[in-house]
Amino acid sequence: MAAYRRSQSGGRRILIVSYHRVVSDFTGELQRSIPGLLISQETFRRHLEEAQAAGFELASMGDAVDVMAGRRVAKKDLCVVTFDDGYRDVYRHARPILKQMGVPAIIYLPTAFIGTDRRFNHDRLFHLLRRAQERHYRPVYDTLPAPSLELLGPILSGQKTVSAALDDFIGEHPTCVLTDIIDALEQQLGGGKDLVPEQGDIMNWDEVRRMARDGFEFGAHTLGHTVLTLEPTEVVEREILESKRTIEREVGITVRDFAYCNGWYSDEIIRVLSSNGFRSGVTTEDFPNRIGGDPFTLKRKVLWENFSLGMTGDYSSALTGCQLDDCFGVLGMSHPVPGKRPHQLRAGARGNEAVVGPAVQRSEASRSVVSANVMSAEAASAVKEVP
Repeated sequence: MAAYRRSQSGGRRILIVSYHRVVSDFTGELQRSIPGLLISQETFRRHLEEAQAAGFELASMGDAVDVMAGRRVAKKDLCVVTFDDGYRDVYRHARPILKQMGVPAIIYLPTAFIGTDRRFNHDRLFHLLRRAQERHYRPVYDTLPAPSLELLGPILSGQKTVSAALDDFIGEHPTCVLTDIIDALEQQLGGGKDLVPEQGDIMNWDEVRRMARDGFEFGAHTLGHTVLTLEPTEVVEREILESKRTIEREVGITVRDFAYCNGWYSDEIIRVLSSNGFRSGVTTEDFPNRIGGDPFTLKRKVLWENFSLGMTGDYSSALTGCQLDDCFGVLGMSHPVPGKRPHQLRAGARGNEAVVGPAVQRSEASRSVVSANVMSAEAASAVKEVP
């Protein structure tokens, strides 16, 4: 399988894997968080060990880009570890494992959230919608933003899980719609601290700097975790450039790598990146990376806990190996979601200036479809969501 993938890639395999939150208590966290964002410390460690056992060199993003461009020849296949969003779990639970094993990694930061107590829109909406279910909430649609029915209807009728409905909704609506719905739902549910999720806290700049001193790389992920294909060019430029500049100012490094929120990109976004000192952009498209390929459409395999669970519900080394070797892709059993989208230039669209932006992407585990932030209906069916 590895030899076949090498022939497809034009040389060495370049596997880029993506994670979000590495947690100490997966079962407990599953009761309150989006399942597709989570992986336990033990499973994460095993993933790294499995990659090494499969013949991969755990490499930096810079090494991978150089090999793809032909500036460097790799002696082994490469595997690059990436994290999106800057969750504090990564600092607490992934960093010790990475340091102990000597594994490089890059963390993509939505900089408006670093060092704040804010939560991402996908975490806030997930929490609010679960609270609504617990309270047998009946929405008053007349006082909610018009798109609310599109989100709430399938959930409250039982047609979709919260995760699946968020997946569909967030990828189609800009930040201003999401924040308006959050505000209206909080008001209808009576307000209060219990409507704000405790989990999902973000790293602060001191933690980022400590990781940088440890040798970990950082990339930009917009200011407000914004799906840029839904925003006008002036917002795209601000979100990209201010995110880059903020990291460079706070950490004292040069930022050259970018991760597309929701995995979605366009020619216009790539133009902004390539003309402003970036060397790469990572998607969530689960395809092989090819030698000589476009460094601004790098493919990633987004992984979470259940990608490694076998038929008995326990960790499966064989299944994990199949995921890393892309056996399901070779056999035509996976259906990756393309990330390239037409750029929707919405007239009068509001920017994000330090407000929470959308962060939900497709993850269809039963078909091995890559996601980034929220499981789709197929993946959600593999995990019991608490009613």
